[in-house]
Amino acid sequence: MNLFRLSREKYALPFSGVGASLVGGRWNSRGVEAIYTAENRSLAMAEVIVHFTLATRPLDYMMLTIEVPDSISKDRVEEKSLPENWNAFPHIKATQQIGDRFILEQKNCLLYVPSAITQGDYNVLINPRHKDFKKIKVKSIEPFPFNERLVFKG
Repeated sequence: MNLFRLSREKYALPFSGVGASLVGGRWNSRGVEAIYTAENRSLAMAEVIVHFTLATRPLDYMMLTIEVPDSISKDRVEEKSLPENWNAFPHIKATQQIGDRFILEQKNCLLYVPSAITQGDYNVLINPRHKDFKKIKVKSIEPFPFNERLVFKG
């Protein structure tokens, strides 16, 4: 199976989870390494574009296609099991604790989590500390020019 990640060119590699650990995110606390990916390119784009400002026009984004063997262990968080405000911004501790537990327990290499941006879609967290992480490969890295109609005009 393929997963997708949209990243600024200078952060595309190494594929490690260090970036997420520096700031934390919806599904990980600061200091906990996790790699955020999406099931398709459009979700990867949606998850990034919500952070753009009116003046931002990204020029150096790259789409990573990540090859994941079907045998990799996985788990899934169902939206109905989450607190009512799980998709609030700023992120709540409850979702970070779910992701942190996933990373630290190392039972599974992948965790499917609901997208806070597009209802019904799932992002996939990759645990870079899991023993099977070495089986996951970056298949390609390609420039990803955003269509100018997606970026707000001033």
